[in-house]
Amino acid sequence: MGQYVPSPIGWVRDQVELYERTNGAEGHTLRDTGLPVIIVTNTGNKSGDIRKTPLMRVKDGSSYVLVGSMGGAPKNPVWVYNLRANPDVEIRDREQVQKMRVREVKDAAERERLWSASVAAFPPYAEYQTRTTRKIPVFVAEPV
Repeated sequence: MGQYVPSPIGWVRDQVELYERTNGAEGHTLRDTGLPVIIVTNTGNKSGDIRKTPLMRVKDGSSYVLVGSMGGAPKNPVWVYNLRANPDVEIRDREQVQKMRVREVKDAAERERLWSASVAAFPPYAEYQTRTTRKIPVFVAEPV
């Protein structure tokens, strides 16, 4: 495994640092929304370096739903390709850290259920899908 490389995006880098430094006591909500986030640690698909990304906290039982929205941008966020290539991740939910394995949701009924749960947790996802022609990827991170 490679070394940790902080995000080149300032607010992402700062949020991850604050979240981890305070063991989730601070930085556990998305900027000014007040909505909870988790930190997903994954491996870069090209570099092999360790990457950390704050994502909306969407629970499904003991699993987490990870939505590759990128605000409705025309392209997927880089972490989507990382997860497709390297499905083993670590998820930090405040002070709790656990190893998990992700899978991209392909089944239409399961995807619809998880998409609905994701929109309920973070309503802007619905608008993000209208901004792009790509089908926003949905992953499930399950305990190993």
